[in-house]
Amino acid sequence: MDAVLHALRITGSMTWEITWVLILGFALSAVVQAVVRKSTVVALLGDDRPRTLALAAGLGAASSSCSYAAVALARSLFRKGAHFTAAMAFEIASTNLVVELGVILALLMGWQFTAAEFVGGPVMIVLLAVLFRLLLRDRLLGQAREQAGRGLAGSMEGHAAMDMSVRKEGSFSARLFSAEGFTSTAHVFVMEWAAILRDLVVGLLIAGAIAAWVPDSFWRTFFFDGHPLASRLWGPLIGPLVAIASFVCSIGNVPLAVVLWKGGISFGGVVAFIFADLLILPILSIYRKYYGLRMAAFLLGTFYGAMVVAGYVVEFVFGGLGLVPDRGSATIPMEGVAWNYTTWLNMVFLVLAGALLVRFFRTGGRGMLRMMGGAPGGDDPDLRD
Repeated sequence: MDAVLHALRITGSMTWEITWVLILGFALSAVVQAVVRKSTVVALLGDDRPRTLALAAGLGAASSSCSYAAVALARSLFRKGAHFTAAMAFEIASTNLVVELGVILALLMGWQFTAAEFVGGPVMIVLLAVLFRLLLRDRLLGQAREQAGRGLAGSMEGHAAMDMSVRKEGSFSARLFSAEGFTSTAHVFVMEWAAILRDLVVGLLIAGAIAAWVPDSFWRTFFFDGHPLASRLWGPLIGPLVAIASFVCSIGNVPLAVVLWKGGISFGGVVAFIFADLLILPILSIYRKYYGLRMAAFLLGTFYGAMVVAGYVVEFVFGGLGLVPDRGSATIPMEGVAWNYTTWLNMVFLVLAGALLVRFFRTGGRGMLRMMGGAPGGDDPDLRD
């Protein structure tokens, strides 16, 4: 029982440390999604030119989402006419290049990890675009498009199908600060939280348990800590495989990344581990449903290869520049609630979250929650496709 309580204390401390960051990140994302229609996104992602992929990454980063919803949304964009490569770039950015991820990494591990994430993410997208150009055949893409058109359900389909943006015309500020803008922002904010909550809780519990129960000596041996070159070569290769086996995705894998970093995984290995939230076993199963077995295998191979190379890039670039932080600077929060800046920020942002939550339930939010796992592209009028 003491061991269980110790793990739960670590989990609670981690949760308290990152609460305000999550609220801030989802609030900013909600503002963007409230005024940018999904039909506009589709129209902008019609090819795989560098400018289009950069735009896809930017739109994805502004539309943060849980991994399941991001994968479902990418399939939805592809079905409506977006280029497959652009849809994948959007998917990667919406889980790995978002504000809340960067801030949490900076708080728990150091700003260098935030910089590495935002360097490695574009590297991964470029590598995937090149791999798709070289290896993706029209026949396989055609089979994937046909399979996607069948509309088989994966996870978070109803959430991905919803377009909760403001319908009225006008300037960005006019739409955002209108009553409808407040409602749309509240709807997106709460739905994003509902989508990610399960993965976040699981990730925090797993990280707390591993931090409390798995000795550091195991991780140091597993990651070849003490053998610098072997560790740097091994980290990006094994990081994604640990992520695949962990079943943890989205923001939920950051607490576990802290534990792995403290345990001895290399700098690039941490980055590759975080990117692999889109390759966990349940999502690989969803890729098979969405695009067919052959395309799922293709995505596994190309995504894994791009993650490994991106991990090597940040490992050797940041290492060469002397920007790899000391492991001792990483923090596994254990002190719980204290009167510091975290507590004051949590209080402020919890008030904001409360206001948005009240607006959500006063404007039909319960119906949206019931439709989160519904069929893709549903016909309900609340799914504003």
